[in-house]
Amino acid sequence: PAAASAAATDAQASAEAAPLGVATLPPAELEAFVDGAVRSAMDRDHIAGVTVSVVQNGQVVLKKGYGYASFDPVRRVDPDRTLFRIGSISKTFTWILLMNEVEAGRIRLDAPINLYLPERVQVRDQGFREPVKVINLLDHTPGFEDRVLGQLMERSFERERPLEVYLRQERPRRVREPGQFPTYSNYGVGLAGQALVYVTGQPFETLVEQRITGPLGMSRTTFREPHPPKAGIPAPMDPALAGNLSEPFRWSPATGFEARAFEYLGHLAPAGSASSTAADMATYMNLLLSNGVAGERRIFGPRAAQAFRTPLRQDASGTNGWAHGFAVYSLPGGHVGYGHSGATLSFMSNMVVAPELGLGVFVSANTESGGDLAMRLPGEIVQQFFAPGPPALRQGDPALARRADVYEGHYLGTRRAYVGLERFVGYVLSGRSVSVSRDGRLTTAGLNGVETWVPEGDPAAGRFVSTTGPERLIFEIRDGKARAFQLGSNDQRFQRVGLWSQPWFLGLLAALAVLAAGATLGGLALRNRRELRQTQTQSQASVVQTIQAVLWLLAVGLFISWVSGSGDSARVVYTWPGVRLILASACALVAALLTIVTIAALPAVWRGGRRLDSWSLQRKAAFTATTVIYAALAVVLFHWGALTPWSS
Repeated sequence: PAAASAAATDAQASAEAAPLGVATLPPAELEAFVDGAVRSAMDRDHIAGVTVSVVQNGQVVLKKGYGYASFDPVRRVDPDRTLFRIGSISKTFTWILLMNEVEAGRIRLDAPINLYLPERVQVRDQGFREPVKVINLLDHTPGFEDRVLGQLMERSFERERPLEVYLRQERPRRVREPGQFPTYSNYGVGLAGQALVYVTGQPFETLVEQRITGPLGMSRTTFREPHPPKAGIPAPMDPALAGNLSEPFRWSPATGFEARAFEYLGHLAPAGSASSTAADMATYMNLLLSNGVAGERRIFGPRAAQAFRTPLRQDASGTNGWAHGFAVYSLPGGHVGYGHSGATLSFMSNMVVAPELGLGVFVSANTESGGDLAMRLPGEIVQQFFAPGPPALRQGDPALARRADVYEGHYLGTRRAYVGLERFVGYVLSGRSVSVSRDGRLTTAGLNGVETWVPEGDPAAGRFVSTTGPERLIFEIRDGKARAFQLGSNDQRFQRVGLWSQPWFLGLLAALAVLAAGATLGGLALRNRRELRQTQTQSQASVVQTIQAVLWLLAVGLFISWVSGSGDSARVVYTWPGVRLILASACALVAALLTIVTIAALPAVWRGGRRLDSWSLQRKAAFTATTVIYAALAVVLFHWGALTPWSS
């Protein structure tokens, strides 16, 4: 009976791999379309190289490389041989291995993850009642903060650590009870990988080779990295593969394409260290579309196959519900896709399989500016060949304009660090501002660009759809006010914040502080002898405020200098936090502490002494106003985590 059941399941998988009534992709037309889309993006966004594969109904319909994998020596991208880093697509391999252990009964989804971890890396309660469960890792709801800078990727192999050591040393804070809402967690996937190692007794890289890439014949896919042998670190990548790795690139208007150093991720391999070719990823997508069956072999079982099509979070339609670790995509024409995107500092990738179309699309770019192409190409292919007609530009709803105050405001993402200088960077980078236009369109604006949305139904319901595509945006509304929203990707929640957490307010206070500091220093040279009359307390307070002026000018200048140089993400990650940011924070901290002195001196400053030996009313008012400005700036910077130079 077991054999018969397995045969029936395999037959069903094969049937699902070739959906009836679905148009078959015409290879020549597909190639022409992809050529146009890729080359246009490469020219527009300055991308050095791209690799693409498309499968349908178990066949490879397109497999192609574009541009260059290296300029010195010159190597063209070869879809069969050139390995690209696929970033977080690596996580899907981890989920397959994990679900295999679930099917075998060695891991339970509803069990605390600590049952499957060595004591040294077990998740501590940190004041929270509920334990983090295995299932919380699959839908990114463990409740961890998300830390990246200075430790997620390494430029120097000398800094590489075993997975277990990394998990112990870089333990994030728990900031909410598990299960509340998704906030993408690389660390959580690392815990899942360590659980696999603990339960099976095998290194993670070996598990992938023995259970997935080896049986599938994916000889050019590996979680290993090119480096010399080192005790405690997984064996290096085969030199033949290392010689075919694409270099990572960054585009600079001044110098053109700049090759970057290799990005080491082996310390968190289950979350993102894989490298692969377009050809191997075609094999992998066919495996996913056939529900784990590859020829005579089954790589994962029926329960896992069903899980990878079953969202764990039954959120609003059109919102990613995390199908046991796989992202759920809304595609044009009402179609649904499953897969994962991936990003390192330089490689931008995406993999989407649409079972109802028998379709799989993989794309990867070797330049940091390739993210837009990677995210858009699968949907564009579906739109071109499987959706009726071109996408319509949706119009706004004037009724929304009358409810603008419900939605407008600044929202802060939950995928960030919650303490220290990295908290400060999170406040700067993870915010989205929401506004409503007169014609009834909602706009979200952040560092990732500007997107426009229109109501999907009643404007009061909080559901919006993109003006140009199938993407959704959902607001949580309480007491007649939007409190948070999530995008269709559902990788984090954006929560409404008050005045003290908004970048424009920090910028205003910083500008006022600079003006006040300039006035303070200018006054030293411009005051006449009569204005120099003062009590001893006023004299001392003046010296303190002069020191503050210098410190605030230095702090603001250094902060601005750091932000202006943060366009190179690799430099920020590898050199975090850097001398400039530490000095800026230290100057701001000392200036903030001196504010306590000036506040304490205010009564004596106003009391003064004899009429001829005291400040004028105007100078007392100026001193007070400056103290208030400095105090407000200090409070906001403290709230943002910017007064912690030791937190690097």
